[in-house]
Amino acid sequence: MLPARTFSITIDHEWQALYDRIWQPEFFPKWASGLAESALRRDGEHWLADGPEGPIRIRFTPHNPHGVMDHHVDLGQGEIVYVPLRVIQNGNGAEVMLTLFRQPGMDDERFAADIRWINRDLKALKNLIEG
Repeated sequence: MLPARTFSITIDHEWQALYDRIWQPEFFPKWASGLAESALRRDGEHWLADGPEGPIRIRFTPHNPHGVMDHHVDLGQGEIVYVPLRVIQNGNGAEVMLTLFRQPGMDDERFAADIRWINRDLKALKNLIEG
């Protein structure tokens, strides 16, 4: 089992409307700089992008009524990173939660950098939605 940390941010937007707005893979580059540094390009049931460390292939969970936005990121060389992402109801708004799994061989400095990146991306999403 991998060590894991879950991060969340509260967004003042009805949760289902938020999910419907942001679940599409094309929306991710607008806020998730840790995932992709380019537009996503469809390749069958996968998406291709330029990631922070080179080309990546991403498989997203299909649209669903539960707010699940999980994705599997293929970094190449057989390494696939699972990223659970959820939008849930929080009163009249939403909570967006992302779980980061510490990958094998990841040192403390790299894990801390990924944590900062996730929190920066979640804040970017909040700012994008709330204006």
